[in-house]
Amino acid sequence: MGYEYQNLFTRVQVRGPAYSGVPVARADEPRGGQVSFSHLLGQIGDAQVGPIYLGWLGLMSLICGFVAVEIIGLNMWASVNWDPVQFIRQLPWLALEPPAPHWGLRLPPLQEGGWWLMAGFFLTLSVLLWWLRVYQRSRQLGLGTHTPWAFAAAIWLYLVLGFIRPLLMGSWGEAVPFGIFPHLDWTAAFSIRYGNLFYNPFHALSIVFLYGSTLLFAMHGATILAAGRFGSEREVEQVIDRGTAHERCAIFWRWTMGFNATFESIHRWAWWFAVLCPLTGGIGILLTGTVVDNWYLWAIKHGYAPAYPAVWPHVADPGLMTGAAR
Repeated sequence: MGYEYQNLFTRVQVRGPAYSGVPVARADEPRGGQVSFSHLLGQIGDAQVGPIYLGWLGLMSLICGFVAVEIIGLNMWASVNWDPVQFIRQLPWLALEPPAPHWGLRLPPLQEGGWWLMAGFFLTLSVLLWWLRVYQRSRQLGLGTHTPWAFAAAIWLYLVLGFIRPLLMGSWGEAVPFGIFPHLDWTAAFSIRYGNLFYNPFHALSIVFLYGSTLLFAMHGATILAAGRFGSEREVEQVIDRGTAHERCAIFWRWTMGFNATFESIHRWAWWFAVLCPLTGGIGILLTGTVVDNWYLWAIKHGYAPAYPAVWPHVADPGLMTGAAR
């Protein structure tokens, strides 16, 4: 081999002159910040930092996100009597809980769930403003809108958990608390309450797309890195220069499994698998409690799961017996 490309996984960190990007429209705010270079960032990506385009949508999104984080953080801190040591020590277990079920969809006092509603409002506003920012930047730069719609798939699941399903159930108490372990505890309790989400077919589809997208991304990433010495990251050049990196990649997969993806198809496969993960997951959550009360019984009824064998004699439910206390 007469030559090899030098990339960040070989010996040389490539750094070009500072580039500010294509001109922005007159109606937009100018890009801000000075251009600098970071050797550390150059180890994992482009070494250039800035300029940054924030704009009004980006600014309002960051402000709303900051307000939400402040509300959540200060409530967690107050729950440990403003002790900074305990706040840090117990942070993974601290939570900002939604209103109790008896409040329904009413506005409760701040200390009984009002702070949760306020934090959720600002956090949702922050996320939606950032989505608009991503969409606007994509359109202005002449890109397709694949990125904002992929982001929208994740927002769909977020809205189902914290807004759409609680509305359908008639109670903010059905929503997820803010917190690390409390969120995980809510997920476990949610699954137990509705007969095990493993019997939810949309949950199964979501896991298929989750594992499938990780496999596709890993296969794609491994293929490109394996051919990095031939300049595989230079995809535009590879399209018209046969016999180089991607030609070897295509031969490898044809020889390995008889079929190989193209430059475009591998990204479409990965995009769809990743997007369908939160879409199907959100559908599964939305149907839980609104349409299906017990996924295990639903699975038995539809032949999706076998029933447990009748090992013990049948025992009547005391709550259904005549004269039982209600």
